[in-house]
Amino acid sequence: MNLFLILAFLFFIGSVTGWCIEVVFRRFFSNKNPERKWINPGFCTGPYLPLYGSGLCLMYLIASQEKYMTALPSWQAKAVLFVAMAVCMTGIEYIAGIYSLQVNHVRLWDYTDQWGNIQGVICPKFSLAWAILGAVYYFLIHPYILDALQWLAQNLAFSFVIGVFFGVFTVDAFHSAQIISKLKAFAVKNDVVVRYETVKTHIRCQVEENKQKYHFFRPFHSEQMMLERLEAIKDRFEKRRQHVKNVIKKER
Repeated sequence: MNLFLILAFLFFIGSVTGWCIEVVFRRFFSNKNPERKWINPGFCTGPYLPLYGSGLCLMYLIASQEKYMTALPSWQAKAVLFVAMAVCMTGIEYIAGIYSLQVNHVRLWDYTDQWGNIQGVICPKFSLAWAILGAVYYFLIHPYILDALQWLAQNLAFSFVIGVFFGVFTVDAFHSAQIISKLKAFAVKNDVVVRYETVKTHIRCQVEENKQKYHFFRPFHSEQMMLERLEAIKDRFEKRRQHVKNVIKKER
């Protein structure tokens, strides 16, 4: 079967499943959500996280390399695979996080309170989590992925659903990029780094206090409201100049 179709299928599965994992984690386990509210993670509107979709594609490709590692004992080969998965996932996380931080002046997630963090974008704790997730994927998920790919090969009509997903995802990504551009404009104007999750949390709290309907999938449905909320919590954002100084100091 065509590798492009395989990766498209895996991106679809990983993005949707990853979104479900994040929703459950933030609802029941995150210490940054003491109220235990349902939170729509990520910057996209729909129920998918491209970071996890890309991650599943990488994990599949890395796990598929085991057949070429015949020179190593089985346990060593698996250890190499798990480390490679952790490194690659951390790399994706760093590239996505640092791009948003340095180019858009928006912090999509924040690890600044975690030990050993680098610019608040990656940290050893979550790199270890990626390694554990890689092991879970290898032992519990990869065999089913192979079965799913076999099923896809026999039911290629499902590729239509994948095509619809990517069509919706492309439109969503374009719309979300426009929101990010507005956040960037505010950040540049006020010389700050906007904390994305802080903004969403503030909007949700304000809407609930006013007994209004909260848009789970569209927290930024009103541009005017978004700008008003940003102004209201401007003091909670990182000062851009100070942030740059700290980054330079840390890199030295």
